[in-house]
Amino acid sequence: MLKGVISVMPGYAGGTTPNPTYESVSGGQTGHAEVIQVEYNPTQVSLDDLLTVFFATHDPTMPDRQGPDIGPQYRSIILYTAESQKEVSENKIGEINDSNSAGSPLVTEVKLLDKFYPAEEYHRDFYAKNPSQAYCQVVINPKLEKVKKDFANLLKNNDQS
Repeated sequence: MLKGVISVMPGYAGGTTPNPTYESVSGGQTGHAEVIQVEYNPTQVSLDDLLTVFFATHDPTMPDRQGPDIGPQYRSIILYTAESQKEVSENKIGEINDSNSAGSPLVTEVKLLDKFYPAEEYHRDFYAKNPSQAYCQVVINPKLEKVKKDFANLLKNNDQS
Protein backbone atom coordinates (compact mmCIF):
# COMPACT_ATOMS: atom_id res chain seq x y z
CA MET A 1 0.00 0.00 0.00
CA LEU A 2 1.13 3.57 -0.57
CA LYS A 3 2.39 5.63 2.33
CA GLY A 4 -0.50 7.64 3.73
CA VAL A 5 -3.24 5.41 2.33
CA ILE A 6 -5.41 4.31 5.22
CA SER A 7 -7.91 2.11 3.40
CA VAL A 8 -9.11 1.12 -0.04
CA MET A 9 -12.64 -0.17 -0.66
CA PRO A 10 -13.86 -1.43 -4.05
CA GLY A 11 -17.37 -0.52 -5.03
CA TYR A 12 -19.67 1.16 -7.48
CA ALA A 13 -20.53 4.82 -8.06
CA GLY A 14 -21.31 7.41 -10.68
CA GLY A 15 -24.62 5.95 -11.82
CA THR A 16 -28.28 6.13 -10.97
CA THR A 17 -29.35 2.63 -9.93
CA PRO A 18 -29.71 2.32 -6.15
CA ASN A 19 -27.97 -0.56 -4.37
CA PRO A 20 -26.17 -2.00 -7.39
CA THR A 21 -24.54 -5.42 -7.33
CA TYR A 22 -21.45 -6.62 -9.18
CA GLU A 23 -23.69 -8.52 -11.57
CA SER A 24 -25.87 -5.49 -12.35
CA VAL A 25 -22.90 -3.13 -12.75
CA SER A 26 -20.97 -5.57 -14.93
CA GLY A 27 -24.02 -5.73 -17.19
CA GLY A 28 -23.42 -2.06 -18.01
CA GLN A 29 -26.99 -0.87 -17.43
CA THR A 30 -26.72 0.88 -14.02
CA GLY A 31 -24.64 3.89 -15.07
CA HIS A 32 -22.20 3.02 -12.29
CA ALA A 33 -18.49 2.45 -12.75
CA GLU A 34 -16.38 -0.01 -10.84
CA VAL A 35 -14.39 2.27 -8.54
CA ILE A 36 -12.33 2.29 -5.41
CA GLN A 37 -12.85 4.57 -2.45
CA VAL A 38 -9.49 5.68 -1.06
CA GLU A 39 -9.13 7.04 2.46
CA TYR A 40 -5.78 8.75 2.88
CA ASN A 41 -3.82 11.07 5.13
CA PRO A 42 -3.01 14.21 3.10
CA THR A 43 -0.07 14.99 5.39
CA GLN A 44 1.59 11.77 4.19
CA VAL A 45 0.51 11.53 0.55
CA SER A 46 -0.93 14.22 -1.69
CA LEU A 47 -3.94 13.86 -3.94
CA ASP A 48 -1.60 14.75 -6.80
CA ASP A 49 0.59 11.72 -5.96
CA LEU A 50 -2.47 9.46 -5.74
CA LEU A 51 -3.61 10.74 -9.13
CA THR A 52 -0.16 10.07 -10.60
CA VAL A 53 -0.48 6.42 -9.55
CA PHE A 54 -4.10 6.30 -10.73
CA PHE A 55 -3.22 7.51 -14.22
CA ALA A 56 -0.16 5.24 -14.44
CA THR A 57 -2.11 2.09 -13.63
CA HIS A 58 -4.84 2.28 -16.25
CA ASP A 59 -5.39 3.67 -19.73
CA PRO A 60 -7.21 6.98 -19.23
CA THR A 61 -7.30 7.62 -23.00
CA MET A 62 -9.60 4.71 -23.81
CA PRO A 63 -13.32 5.42 -23.44
CA ASP A 64 -15.26 2.70 -21.63
CA ARG A 65 -12.47 0.18 -21.61
CA GLN A 66 -9.69 -1.11 -19.37
CA GLY A 67 -7.67 -3.93 -20.89
CA PRO A 68 -10.01 -6.80 -21.66
CA ASP A 69 -12.91 -5.16 -19.78
CA ILE A 70 -15.30 -3.21 -22.03
CA GLY A 71 -18.32 -1.08 -21.18
CA PRO A 72 -19.26 2.15 -19.41
CA GLN A 73 -18.68 0.48 -16.05
CA TYR A 74 -14.95 0.47 -16.91
CA ARG A 75 -14.67 4.15 -17.81
CA SER A 76 -11.91 6.26 -16.30
CA ILE A 77 -13.57 8.36 -13.60
CA ILE A 78 -12.60 10.46 -10.61
CA LEU A 79 -15.36 11.09 -8.11
CA TYR A 80 -14.64 13.98 -5.78
CA THR A 81 -16.21 15.02 -2.48
CA ALA A 82 -14.70 18.52 -2.22
CA GLU A 83 -14.19 21.31 -4.75
CA SER A 84 -10.47 21.28 -3.97
CA GLN A 85 -10.30 17.64 -5.12
CA LYS A 86 -12.09 18.57 -8.33
CA GLU A 87 -9.60 21.37 -8.96
CA VAL A 88 -6.55 19.17 -8.31
CA SER A 89 -8.00 16.44 -10.55
CA GLU A 90 -8.79 18.77 -13.43
CA ASN A 91 -5.36 20.40 -13.13
CA LYS A 92 -3.67 16.97 -13.23
CA ILE A 93 -5.63 16.01 -16.34
CA GLY A 94 -4.63 19.31 -17.96
CA GLU A 95 -0.95 18.80 -17.08
CA ILE A 96 -0.95 15.30 -18.55
CA ASN A 97 -2.74 16.42 -21.70
CA ASP A 98 -0.38 19.41 -22.11
CA SER A 99 2.72 17.25 -21.67
CA ASN A 100 1.63 14.63 -24.20
CA SER A 101 0.84 16.54 -27.38
CA ALA A 102 1.47 13.51 -29.61
CA GLY A 103 -0.70 11.13 -27.59
CA SER A 104 -4.41 10.69 -27.17
CA PRO A 105 -6.10 13.06 -24.73
CA LEU A 106 -7.39 11.75 -21.42
CA VAL A 107 -11.09 10.90 -21.34
CA THR A 108 -11.27 10.69 -17.56
CA GLU A 109 -14.57 11.95 -16.22
CA VAL A 110 -14.44 14.20 -13.12
CA LYS A 111 -17.73 14.16 -11.27
CA LEU A 112 -19.14 14.93 -7.83
CA LEU A 113 -19.64 11.74 -5.83
CA ASP A 114 -23.33 11.27 -5.18
CA LYS A 115 -23.30 7.87 -3.46
CA PHE A 116 -20.71 5.13 -3.06
CA TYR A 117 -21.86 1.53 -2.81
CA PRO A 118 -19.28 -0.87 -1.32
CA ALA A 119 -18.67 -4.02 -3.31
CA GLU A 120 -19.83 -7.36 -2.04
CA GLU A 121 -17.50 -9.20 0.33
CA TYR A 122 -16.38 -11.71 -2.32
CA HIS A 123 -15.31 -8.79 -4.56
CA ARG A 124 -13.10 -7.24 -1.85
CA ASP A 125 -9.41 -8.13 -1.69
CA PHE A 126 -9.94 -10.04 -4.93
CA TYR A 127 -6.27 -10.23 -5.80
CA ALA A 128 -5.23 -11.40 -2.32
CA LYS A 129 -7.91 -14.09 -2.40
CA ASN A 130 -7.25 -15.20 -6.01
CA PRO A 131 -3.57 -14.54 -6.87
CA SER A 132 -3.27 -17.50 -9.24
CA GLN A 133 -6.42 -16.69 -11.22
CA ALA A 134 -5.67 -15.87 -14.86
CA TYR A 135 -7.03 -12.30 -14.64
CA CYS A 136 -4.78 -11.60 -11.66
CA GLN A 137 -1.75 -13.03 -13.42
CA VAL A 138 -2.29 -11.33 -16.78
CA VAL A 139 -3.85 -7.99 -15.80
CA ILE A 140 -3.16 -7.20 -12.14
CA ASN A 141 0.39 -8.54 -11.74
CA PRO A 142 1.88 -6.29 -14.45
CA LYS A 143 0.18 -3.25 -12.88
CA LEU A 144 1.54 -4.14 -9.44
CA GLU A 145 5.04 -4.56 -10.83
CA LYS A 146 4.80 -1.18 -12.57
CA VAL A 147 3.70 0.52 -9.34
CA LYS A 148 6.49 -1.14 -7.36
CA LYS A 149 9.06 -0.03 -9.92
CA ASP A 150 7.79 3.46 -10.72
CA PHE A 151 6.56 4.51 -7.29
CA ALA A 152 8.91 2.85 -4.85
CA ASN A 153 9.35 6.16 -3.01
CA LEU A 154 5.61 6.23 -2.23
CA LEU A 155 5.43 2.64 -1.00
CA LYS A 156 5.54 1.79 2.65
CA ASN A 157 8.88 0.30 3.65
CA ASN A 158 7.31 -2.98 4.80
CA ASP A 159 5.56 -3.47 1.45
CA GLN A 160 8.63 -3.14 -0.78
CA SER A 161 9.71 -6.74 -0.48
